[in-house]
Amino acid sequence: MGGDFAPDNNIKGALDAVKERGKYIHIQLVGKAGVLKSKLKEITGSDENNIEIVNADEVITMDDSPAESFRSKPHSSMSVGLDLQKSGQSDAFMSAGNTGAILANSLFKLGRLEGISRPTIGSILPTIRGVTFVLDVGASVDCKPKHLLEYAVMGSSYMNTVLNISNPKVGLLGIGEEKSKGNELTAQTYELLEKSKINFIGNIEGGDILRGKADVVVCDGFTGNIVLKLSESFVEILRYKMKEYSEKGFFKKLWIGSFVGTFKKILKDFDYQTLGGVPLLGVNGVSFVGHGRSTPLAVKNMIFKSEIAARKNLPERIKENLKKFI
Repeated sequence: MGGDFAPDNNIKGALDAVKERGKYIHIQLVGKAGVLKSKLKEITGSDENNIEIVNADEVITMDDSPAESFRSKPHSSMSVGLDLQKSGQSDAFMSAGNTGAILANSLFKLGRLEGISRPTIGSILPTIRGVTFVLDVGASVDCKPKHLLEYAVMGSSYMNTVLNISNPKVGLLGIGEEKSKGNELTAQTYELLEKSKINFIGNIEGGDILRGKADVVVCDGFTGNIVLKLSESFVEILRYKMKEYSEKGFFKKLWIGSFVGTFKKILKDFDYQTLGGVPLLGVNGVSFVGHGRSTPLAVKNMIFKSEIAARKNLPERIKENLKKFI
C-alpha cells in the first residue's frame, strides 16, 4: 500500500516479476485484502497462482511520524509485512512508502544485526566504470566514526553479495585526497578504516564519485543526502538544457533530434527504475526501500534485488564480514 501510485504499480510490478521469474519467487501483497483482490482481477482478469494476498487493515501515509507509526498503526501493511519475515513466513520485505517508517518499523520488528550500532540506507549511482554505492544518504544525519566504519563493511558486503563485485574498493568522502584534510569525523574515520582489513583506498573527493574511483563511498547522512539530491537533478538539468538548445532554431532542433535515441540510452544508466530500490542495511533481515514514485519496472527490479539478497543471506554475510574486516 506504499508509494505515490499504490497499489496499482506495486501489483503490476509484482505480476511482471512473477511472469519473468515465477519459478523462483512467491510474492505476498500485503494490504487491504478487498482492495488488492479487486485491483488484481482488474489488471489481470483472473487470480495469479504465485501471488498471495495478506490482509492488513491500516496504511502508513507519508504524513505519519516514522516512530509513532510503529505504535499507532500496528496493523499497517508495513507492520504486517515485516511480521511475515520475522515469523519465517517470508524471506524479504520491500516498500515504496514512507522511508522513515520503513526504517523504524524494520528496526523495531527485525532488530539490529549483532555488531551493528546504527542501520543505514545507501544509494546506487552510475559511474563511468559501472556503479558505486554511497552510504549513508540520509538515514542518520549525525554520525560517529564507528558508524562510518560499519557502513563501509555493510556497503562492501552488499556490493559483493548482490552485485558480484569482488573485493570492493572503499573510499571516504572528503574535501581532499590527503589524509590530513577534512574535519574531525573524517580524520577519525580514516584511522579506523586504515586499521581495518577493508579494501580502503583513502579519501576521495566529490568529483571522484561519478568517475568510479571507489565501489563504496562512505560519508555521514547529511553529506550523503546532498550528494544524492544533486545527482538526481543531473538528468533533469540535462533534459532542460537540451530542450533549451533545440528551441534556438530549426537546425539546432534537428541536430538535437538526431541524438535523442543515443541520449535516452545514456540516461538509462541514471534511471532509478533499473535498480529498483536500495537495501536498509544493519537490520536482522532483508528490507528494501523503493522510490515513492516507483513504476512497475522499479517495483519488479526491487523484487529481484531483494530476492538475491535473501537467497544469498546478506545479513549473515554482513555479520561474517564484521568479524573478518574489523
